[in-house]
Amino acid sequence: MKQKKTPMRQCCGCNEMKPKAELVRIVKSPDGEISLDLSSRKNGRGAYICKNLDCFTLAMKKKAFVRAFGENISEETAKNIEGELKGE
Repeated sequence: MKQKKTPMRQCCGCNEMKPKAELVRIVKSPDGEISLDLSSRKNGRGAYICKNLDCFTLAMKKKAFVRAFGENISEETAKNIEGELKGE
């Protein structure tokens, strides 16, 4: 019997390859809104990070989202994503 392949994605913060299920997706929708996509089903361009605040902070510092989306994440959106990652 054939085993299914586990989809792998690279974290924008720590650059580690991990199974897609262990990461969280940040998406830029076609209308330009950037948000956290916990279901991994929203329409738009996505970038993956680990489910911890450290990787999000590191990705922001490395400007990984500028490369992924062509623009930086606003401070308000970044605070919203940080709050969701903390579990607030």
